Amino acid sequence: MSEERLIGIDLSIASREVIEMLLEHPSDDSVYGEILSANRNRPDIVRMLYENPAIPDDVHSEAARLLSLPVIADRKVARIEPGPEDEEARMQRTENVLQRVQRLSIGEKIQLALKGGKELRNVLIRDPNKEVVMKVLENPKLTESEVEMIARNPSVPEEALRYIAKKRDWTRRYPVIAALVSNPKTPPGVSMPFIAHLRFQDLVILEKNKNVSEAVRTAAKRYVKMRKK
Repeated sequence: MSEERLIGIDLSIASREVIEMLLEHPSDDSVYGEILSANRNRPDIVRMLYENPAIPDDVHSEAARLLSLPVIADRKVARIEPGPEDEEARMQRTENVLQRVQRLSIGEKIQLALKGGKELRNVLIRDPNKEVVMKVLENPKLTESEVEMIARNPSVPEEALRYIAKKRDWTRRYPVIAALVSNPKTPPGVSMPFIAHLRFQDLVILEKNKNVSEAVRTAAKRYVKMRKK
């Protein structure tokens, strides 16, 4: 197993920058507990958890015990919910995340891909390293709407599209198969089994889509003729 793979599954050797980004953008509350469990012997990381207003009470209490600090009674867990913001503010926030991610190693990006929240996933899915992209697809909190956007994106590696096509939980959703079939990057052999399931109007659009392969357009045209009969 490569060093990157080991780093990617071991939060006990995660860098401070990775921990900070996971605390800011966790996939869910369980990440806080995982960080604490893996870093009991790193007082600086435990203190980061203790001082973080978003961590659950049980994680805060355990961090306090490990540091021999008082538990803050009646603390109100601060849920960081995205509030209304204009497009410029959103773009600046995304750019900030992107800049921080670009400074990381492949192994560190893999950690974020597996455990990070939606904002991190949206940045990492565009990473030039295929392994990072594939790890985003393994993130258990990846939503179906994210899968649809990835399936529609012609910039993602072919391997990612093949991976999506093999996941039945994802290909049960019509928007996902429609996105896969219309993506020029999807190999014809992957697209073909889904063409028969497309709605008539989408078949009409597909047969005229010059960005996809001739084989896919021909198949779409055949199904259009069959549906018209």
